[in-house]
Amino acid sequence: MQKNSIIVVHLTITLQFGGLSLGNTKLKIGELAEKSHVTKRTIDYYTNLGLLKVERSSSNYRYYDESQVERLHYIENCKAKGMSLEAIKKNIITRHSEEVDIQELRLKIQNLEQDVSKVLGKMSHLDQQELKNNISKDSFSLIQSLITLVK
Repeated sequence: MQKNSIIVVHLTITLQFGGLSLGNTKLKIGELAEKSHVTKRTIDYYTNLGLLKVERSSSNYRYYDESQVERLHYIENCKAKGMSLEAIKKNIITRHSEEVDIQELRLKIQNLEQDVSKVLGKMSHLDQQELKNNISKDSFSLIQSLITLVK
């Protein structure tokens, strides 16, 4: 019971001072340091280098997204392998741009799927024989496969 009340108090404080949403956990620098097993000074240093993302509250508190714990582990693992912080930063930027590219591709795929569904819906009204006469055999086979997949 006591543990639950501590969590409720923490959420209340977070909402009061940070204006943060409940669904997206934000960590203060000390909490991030504890979770990732690095010092607050190290977090400050990485933040100043642009290796970590930070949000500032209206009262100038620094809040870190939960994903920064994973990023800190990544940084520390790369350092242990002998990588420079500059090389690590380049890797992080590359990883981020790849994530953005994947998100853009997913959006394009969704749009294409919607377009294909519309076309296939219109095509279901057409006579298949007429369609077969106007396109190549390969195209007709592909369209039949798409219709089967969409259904």
